[in-house]
Amino acid sequence: MVGFVPPVLKWPMACFLCFFFFLFRLHLLIPGQNDLLNAAMPLSDHLTFNVFRYNMAMEVTQVLLNAQSIDGNVHSRKLGGLILKNALDAKEQHRKLELVQRWLSLANNVKSQIKACLLKTLSSPVADARSTASQVIAKIAGIELPHKQWPELIGSLLSNIHQLPGHVKQATLETLGYLCEEVSSDVVDQDQVNKILTAVVQGMNASEGNNDVRLAATRALYNALGFAQANFTNDMERDYIMRVICEATLCPEVKIRQAAFECLVSISSSYYEKLAPYIQDIFSITAKAVREDEEPVALQAIEFWSSICDEEIDILEEYGGDFTGDSDIPCFYFIKQALPALVPMLLETLLKQEEDQDQDEGAWNIAMAGGTCLGLVARTVGDDIVPLVMPFIEENITKPDWRQREAATYAFGSILEGPSPDKLIPIVNVALNFMLSALTKDPNNHVKDTTAWTLGRIFEFLHGSTMDAPIITRANCQQIITVLLQSMKDASNVAEKACGALYFLAQGYEEVGPSSPLTPYFQEIVQALLTVTHREDAGESRLRTAAYETLNEVVRCSTDETAPMVLQLVPVIMMELHNTLEGQKLSSDEREKQSELQGLLCGCLQVIIQKLGSSEPTKYVFMQYADQIMGLFLRIFACRSAAMHEEAMLAIGSLAYAMGLDFAKYMLEFYKYLDMGLQNFEEYQVCAVTVGVVGDICRALEDKILPYCDGIMTQLLKDLSSSQLHRSVKPPIFSCFGDIALAIGENFEKYLMYAMPMLQSAADLSAHTAGADDEMTEYANSLRNGILEAYSGILQGFKNSPKTQLLIPYAPHILQFLDSIYMEKDMDDVVMKTAIGVLGDLADTLGSNAGSLIQQSLSSKDFLNECLSSEDHMIKESAEWAKLAISRAISV
Repeated sequence: MVGFVPPVLKWPMACFLCFFFFLFRLHLLIPGQNDLLNAAMPLSDHLTFNVFRYNMAMEVTQVLLNAQSIDGNVHSRKLGGLILKNALDAKEQHRKLELVQRWLSLANNVKSQIKACLLKTLSSPVADARSTASQVIAKIAGIELPHKQWPELIGSLLSNIHQLPGHVKQATLETLGYLCEEVSSDVVDQDQVNKILTAVVQGMNASEGNNDVRLAATRALYNALGFAQANFTNDMERDYIMRVICEATLCPEVKIRQAAFECLVSISSSYYEKLAPYIQDIFSITAKAVREDEEPVALQAIEFWSSICDEEIDILEEYGGDFTGDSDIPCFYFIKQALPALVPMLLETLLKQEEDQDQDEGAWNIAMAGGTCLGLVARTVGDDIVPLVMPFIEENITKPDWRQREAATYAFGSILEGPSPDKLIPIVNVALNFMLSALTKDPNNHVKDTTAWTLGRIFEFLHGSTMDAPIITRANCQQIITVLLQSMKDASNVAEKACGALYFLAQGYEEVGPSSPLTPYFQEIVQALLTVTHREDAGESRLRTAAYETLNEVVRCSTDETAPMVLQLVPVIMMELHNTLEGQKLSSDEREKQSELQGLLCGCLQVIIQKLGSSEPTKYVFMQYADQIMGLFLRIFACRSAAMHEEAMLAIGSLAYAMGLDFAKYMLEFYKYLDMGLQNFEEYQVCAVTVGVVGDICRALEDKILPYCDGIMTQLLKDLSSSQLHRSVKPPIFSCFGDIALAIGENFEKYLMYAMPMLQSAADLSAHTAGADDEMTEYANSLRNGILEAYSGILQGFKNSPKTQLLIPYAPHILQFLDSIYMEKDMDDVVMKTAIGVLGDLADTLGSNAGSLIQQSLSSKDFLNECLSSEDHMIKESAEWAKLAISRAISV
């Protein structure tokens, strides 16, 4: 048994005063005393001061006053802990790394004082103090344990488990839970993992009389499950953990039941392959909870089955029906086996609607959870679900009680993705007229809302050029459009769903050729959507956003026949945008809504520009508006709102692409905003979009971009060097190098000495990802693709130039990069296509200088052969071109 630490009865207040004496010592005082203290303070204290000072300026006076309060429950302890916690962690990755380094650089005696103080606070009688200390201990553990520091922590915590009173045990279990959340599982050795799990599972046991302890233990197990891989491979240990969790789902305390089901949900995704022996019992437990328990518990019970669906959908999509080959996890078809009992249980939940559920956008209740799960079941089992759901629909669809009609409609809409069109289309053809009638005539708002949503699902999954038997014919098209346009005048939630249905209706006609069934109604549809955007309640239920998104889709999927009407839309949208820029005084709430509207209008103009700019006749007429449109966009940039900048920047990219070389006349004024976007680290999406627009402008202006390249390249290189910029922006920056090089050709020479080392460094980083998780592998592929696009653009840009020899020194590294990503065997199809293209570019641009290197390459021949035999025709096409280029280079 681990040594027992006797409680210090008056410790909590002493601890608290000690902590703030310590803060005094770190000179977190009123600014007037800083100079005197600075002169006398040792270096370790200066470092400590830097960690904490920035958080303390305003709070410290009140904290110190509260410290003197006789009332031990005053929130000062919590505030002090939160200040310390915020000095250890931040949301932004660069800031987090900075704080970690600052903590690690503190003197050991300083850190020891803080840690001892925090550990003793776990015995405080004040719940807030204990909870905050738990969080801070875990934050420090997250920093120190990976650096092999604080090795005694877990032992110290485990010794607390055996202490009385119960609040010490509760706080310690809470700390262990937070620790497991903060620390990677490979940092803690298996012996300690076993001890943590033992302590946690014992704390959950029904024999534990203190519900606070049981709850803390159950929540701790949720976080500790990621550490339990070895334990879940041991039948006896796994059985014990599962038994304790299942027992906890029956605890009289609702929060413990909820936390236990959350553990089951986590296990369903982390340990799906281990669930077979328990699935029958779990079904019984979840069914009881769904039918009888309080809503928070029932929601988690439904979530378990949604999670199982997610797992089986992923397995079936990745491996099909063949589990003998590459699959690590077989599909156990839990959902298929549970169908006869699972579907009736979920259908019952659909009848538990709430009266005001449509009015609250964030609403989530049992009926919604059940419908979502039913939809996932349909995707998992396909046709098998239809005969189980249809009797429920037929029985309830015409009942007097709105709940039954709405539940039947929701059930129908939920199963439209998954089963085959052959199974669904005959049913939909029978139901369509009934649903159109219900949308206009049903007296209940909920029923109409769900009916409009279901029509949208029908048009999304069972309408389009790929369908053999069309649901929408010339005979019923007019009725459908009439009903949808009429419903767009209904209550905001119904109107929003009607817009969504119209969106998918238009999308289904995207590839119908020169004439669309929507053409006769185009003008009427556009006018109806514009009217919706001006409704007084357009800000509710996302209605205005839905109307503009639908208008964009109607324009995008329109044909040449309606181009004159699209052209008429240009001055209308321009005037709308102009009106939002007029200088009225607005409250912050009104300004936010106005910014959102400006973003929607810019998005609409972007789609119109793309549509009209894609054919010469309409482009020529459209250009009469270009100066005015660009003027509006520049005024938007002057407003300095990130949400608007992103949309305006995307629209400008489309305008540049449509105008080509003529866009050069705007660059002098536009460049400052382009540069501002490239510097926008905080709203990194704006930065990413701006990088993409640089590429659009390069393609439009070609070498006319040259006067702006020094500034652009300088900022792009700064972005790549910054630890503040979100990593997702870096791949498009590399790709942008390629766009610039393609545009300016050999003039890229002066940037080579800066760009190529950056590319080489990133290539080395991205090449070795063996054993990485899916997210990291996906990012590595994104990074590789950006690097390869840069190499491709640079090679093509220098082709046939007398300066081609400047690239020869870089050829070995490019080939080494291609070899390494081929050897890793985790590149996706996009990277494969770009990589084989770069191999061809290398041969094509450098000729014999590359030929011999390619012949010496470790894997070029194998890589080429693999691409030549690819089933992806684009990879195969690139490989055939590369083979030709390599043959020419070798034969020279």
